[in-house]
Amino acid sequence: MIRLLFISDFTEQFAYKLLKGIMDFSSETEPWTVWKMSPATKRELGMRGVVEWAKKWKADVVIGQFEPEDDLSLLTGEGIVVFAQDYKQKFRNVPNITADYIKTGKMAARYYLEKGFKHFAFFGFKDHCWSYERHIGFHQGISEADKDYDFSAFNAENIDKIWFFESEKILEWLRSLPKPLALFACDDNQASMLLEIAREAGFKVPDDISILGVDNDKVMCELISPSLSSVDIDIARGGYLTAMQAVKMIHDQEFTGPDICLQPVGIVSRASTSVFATTDVMVTKALDFIRDHADQHINVRSILAEVPISRRLLEVRFKEVTGVTLYKYISMRRIELFANLLTSTKDTINEIALKLDEPDVKSISRRFKAIKGCTPSEYREQNLRK
Repeated sequence: MIRLLFISDFTEQFAYKLLKGIMDFSSETEPWTVWKMSPATKRELGMRGVVEWAKKWKADVVIGQFEPEDDLSLLTGEGIVVFAQDYKQKFRNVPNITADYIKTGKMAARYYLEKGFKHFAFFGFKDHCWSYERHIGFHQGISEADKDYDFSAFNAENIDKIWFFESEKILEWLRSLPKPLALFACDDNQASMLLEIAREAGFKVPDDISILGVDNDKVMCELISPSLSSVDIDIARGGYLTAMQAVKMIHDQEFTGPDICLQPVGIVSRASTSVFATTDVMVTKALDFIRDHADQHINVRSILAEVPISRRLLEVRFKEVTGVTLYKYISMRRIELFANLLTSTKDTINEIALKLDEPDVKSISRRFKAIKGCTPSEYREQNLRK
């Protein structure tokens, strides 16, 4: 049995998703047992206290949120395998559980550019690698694609004071920025906080400020109103790869192994980003109608009954804004709703189809595969692993 001491913030889903991947590896190989320790307990014990505790408990592996000044050789010198979870900066003497942060930022940039935005902002932490690199990727993605834009960033000084932000300063910053604004936050925690501040100040989300987070913490994203869009990271797969590498390091003390690099796999769109940046009133009205009736079997005729404009003209103007036809956009929205229900409910595929007024399950399954690249059942299986 492999014994893992896991030092992390268990108020967030990141740690549990990582453990899910480790559990998947364990179920295929040999049993693991886990002791969870909070960062507060670690600070109270100090590194030497953590080492003594790990030795007494006979830990084989330690995964932890470590401070830059922590001497991890105190653990590795005892023959304990150590992985540093990205927190403030990367370590050189042990593998880091990190991610392709630049790629994540660029994915967010593409997402917003496709929605027609020209005003962009980033909210994160100063001098923390994961926030800084997401900021850089977001800015690069925008600047490489469009010269006609403006960009602002608010980087808080210290992640240790996460619960003591002065909302007045953030609100002053938000008020100073042009609208409609595409705002990318360094993670779901900060995105949720911004959403609350913006909403309480009277801004309309997503009409005035569109907000996107990172990590796809489903509980956090779906409890808040409006629900929060987020970049989904393949954290569980990272946990699986971490466990696999840990076993190699246990059996071969000369093998240190590379960093574990988590990958962004896509953006889960929810209400906080459900608008396009356009001044075209007719297109906005069509988009609003589709958003409000996506759970019904609507078609182009349904929209034309609500929007006083010819079909040809609406089609032309709609495609100029969204890049797709009305029919394609309706289909995309309904498939996104179908996908969300696959992962957020235990309803059968037939039951979900009926909820969406789709009596022909084969038909919607074919459309689902054309857009998502897999069948509904395959999509559910893949996402329930995360």
